[in-house]
Amino acid sequence: MRLLVIEDEAKLADYLHRGLSENGYVVDVARDGIAGRQLATEGEYDLVLLDLMLPGIDGFGVLKAMRAKGNRPVLMLTARDKVEDRVRGLQDGADDYLVKPFAFSELLARVGALLRRGAGKAMASSTQLQLADLEIDLASRKVHRAKQRLDLTAKEFNLLALLLRRRGQILSRTTLAEQVWDMNFDSDTNVVEVAVRRLRAKLDDPFQNKLLHTVRGMGYVLEDRS
Repeated sequence: MRLLVIEDEAKLADYLHRGLSENGYVVDVARDGIAGRQLATEGEYDLVLLDLMLPGIDGFGVLKAMRAKGNRPVLMLTARDKVEDRVRGLQDGADDYLVKPFAFSELLARVGALLRRGAGKAMASSTQLQLADLEIDLASRKVHRAKQRLDLTAKEFNLLALLLRRRGQILSRTTLAEQVWDMNFDSDTNVVEVAVRRLRAKLDDPFQNKLLHTVRGMGYVLEDRS
């Protein structure tokens, strides 16, 4: 799941980025309303955490632009606790509202609830992915192969979900590093190879039909070659 945090307070933005990343989300951060509006309307995110008081364009302006483009979930974060501000945010299209300061555990619970709610509104085909006998439920984050439950870490799940969404496409190590780990690829690191090896041990090793393939010099592809 990919999240966008639009927050101008540097310490809070870094805190949210670190905490959400540690819980398995890929997180982008915008520090002002103009950059936030551009990312929110042009990028592909499962949920946006939107501060109300932003330089350039305030949260209401960003929300309005987002709603003109689509209907992804929005959790508004703000120090304003006036009822009229909360009402306006909800009327303008925010899905939930969290007043600062807040406990990270509560924010995490609200993020999860909004993602589940959004998945429930979507068609099943968009939240449940399948290839051969492999099945992924993006809402519950459960994976089954041949009806057997696979116990994946958060990063392994995100890696598999990305590969399955783009089945049949060769994804480079650079793409995987950017999309799953939210990091610039460093040729000296083997984080992608290690993760692929661990995922393959759970996904393919116990089964005759192999789905995760290495394309030498190019990257990895998930496809049914049986």
